[in-house]
Amino acid sequence: MGKTKELSKDIRDKMVDLHKAGMGYRTIGKQLGEKATTVGAIIRKWKKFKTTVNLPRSGPPCKISPRGASMIIRKVRDQPRTTRQDLVNDLKRAGTTVSKKTISNTLRRHGLKSCSARKVPLLKPAHVQARLRFANDHLDDPEEEWEKIQCDKCERWFHEQCLGMDTEDLEQAREDSWNCCLCT
Repeated sequence: MGKTKELSKDIRDKMVDLHKAGMGYRTIGKQLGEKATTVGAIIRKWKKFKTTVNLPRSGPPCKISPRGASMIIRKVRDQPRTTRQDLVNDLKRAGTTVSKKTISNTLRRHGLKSCSARKVPLLKPAHVQARLRFANDHLDDPEEEWEKIQCDKCERWFHEQCLGMDTEDLEQAREDSWNCCLCT
C-alpha cells in the first residue's frame, strides 16, 4: 500500500527525541497517533542518515517536463504514425534536447507503444515482377486448371500451381490431412 500522508518535520523530530529518551516504537506511536511501523521507519532513517528530512530521489531528474510529455502523448494519439525522430525534433524546437530512447520510455510510461518502422519493404521489386509475370502467364488459363486445396489447420485455400503440385500429389493430399507451409 502506498503512502497516505507526509508527516511534518516537527512530528518526525519529536519521534526521534522520544526515542532518544528511551521510549519504544509502540509507545511513541500511541502517544503521537501513528503506527509503530511508521515510527520504526523514521527512527531507522534517522539512525542511517542522521536526518529526518526527506532526501532527494536517486537517479537523474526527468528530461521531459510534464507539459512536454503531454505534448508528445497528444501528438502520438492524434497521429499514430508519428516517428520518434519527429517527436525529438518537436521537443528540440520547444527547447528540450532528448534522445529517441527517452521518447520511447516516456511513451511506454504512459501506456503507448513505441515501434520502429520496418526497415525493408515486404516485397522486393524482383518479387513484385515475378508475381506479375506469373499472373500474366496464367491469365487465360481455364478455371478447371486452377485446382485448389484447403489447409486443414488455417483453412486457407491454395492453388496447385502456386504450390508446384501435380494432379497425383493433389489427390493424395486431399485423401490425407494436408497442412500448408505456413502451418507446418
